Amino acid sequence: MNTYLLLKTLHILSSVLMVGTGFGSAFYLFFTNRSKQLQAQVVVARLVVIADWCFTTPAVIFQPLSGFALVHMAGWPLRTPWIMWSLAMYVLAGLCWLPVVWLQIRMKAMAETALVNNSALPALYWHYSKLWECLGYPAFIAMLVVYFLMVNKPEL
Repeated sequence: MNTYLLLKTLHILSSVLMVGTGFGSAFYLFFTNRSKQLQAQVVVARLVVIADWCFTTPAVIFQPLSGFALVHMAGWPLRTPWIMWSLAMYVLAGLCWLPVVWLQIRMKAMAETALVNNSALPALYWHYSKLWECLGYPAFIAMLVVYFLMVNKPEL
């Protein structure tokens, strides 16, 4: 296997890890929040934060590094429209993801405090949950667009 194909394989696997972990985490926290079972919310919020640090963050860093290397190795100009759109969508997803990470950390802390104090989650938790959800939709859609552009490389 040549270097390009090895890097391409790693790039694809890391993208699947990044989007899959993000979608899976969002799925579980979204539905756990609707259950309003505090103990479950604490456990899932902890796991979502851990998953972001262990899986999503390294993949988020690896993606542009491997992507730029692949573009260079393949001889594609960075100004190629599908590449420019892919980068723009990746940046959009990142701009949504960064506050999501902060919100998840805060939500986890609030849920842990409520569990320790045997109290209800504060209104701020539910406000953060709504923001978290609202930021997740455009991030996920942006990543679907990136996948489409990467696979199809359309003439734009």
